[in-house]
Amino acid sequence: MERDQKVAFITGCSSGMGRESARHLSQNGYRVYAGSRTPEKLSDIASSTLYPILIDITDPTSVAQALEGIDRIDLLVNNAGYGLVSTVEEVTEKEMLAQFDVNVFGVLRMCRYVIPIMRRQNSGVIINISSFLGKIGLPLFTLYNASKYALEGITDSLRYELEEFHIRVHSIMPGFFDTNFARDNLVINDAIFKEDSPYRKTVAQLLPIISEQINSGNDPRDIAQMILEIAENGDAPARQTAGDKARKFIPMRRELSDEDFERRVKVYYGI
Repeated sequence: MERDQKVAFITGCSSGMGRESARHLSQNGYRVYAGSRTPEKLSDIASSTLYPILIDITDPTSVAQALEGIDRIDLLVNNAGYGLVSTVEEVTEKEMLAQFDVNVFGVLRMCRYVIPIMRRQNSGVIINISSFLGKIGLPLFTLYNASKYALEGITDSLRYELEEFHIRVHSIMPGFFDTNFARDNLVINDAIFKEDSPYRKTVAQLLPIISEQINSGNDPRDIAQMILEIAENGDAPARQTAGDKARKFIPMRRELSDEDFERRVKVYYGI
């Protein structure tokens, strides 16, 4: 590795935003550790600057092993995550805990291990891949919403906590992107499809729309470019939106009252 080459560690790199971000950073001067539970899926893009690495962010031992021997990290991208589709009434204990274990505690585990490295360097950038649903609620996505709201809170607090060590913390709030998310990264509670589910009307109306919007969404390469820009710009804003839906709904959420915003969402999604 060249002495001045920057080092990035990205989680959730087997597909979508993580894969594109790993590739883009490796092509723009970074040595990239591309973390995944299935690193073999990255063999086709592995190179002298892109190293697939096994990591399970729900397992502290796996996190420690993945980071062992890495003494410099300039950029941490917390990208790994998934969406749980369920009502609160029908969610299982296992589903509920798993959603937070990946989307919230997994991020905290990564930060807990990487921050000491950055603190010793007296520099670093942490970018949390959140969601516009970290600011906006939707039925059936309550647990996912809550996990991303939590991630926004983590971002806000860490910005204060790490400022004196010259570690910047940022959040990217994507809308719907074409990343196979609806096919590969949505976990759906079976109970919501049962005939006796009291929520079957909402499920039948909303879920097909959301799935279609995800799978016909924006290009994940936009996120990869945004990550690079934030990493290289010391004056980057704390959080940025990406994609059509995020740019539509986030400003609207700021401008309208809670009640007016809810009415707009109900009309938009026909719920």
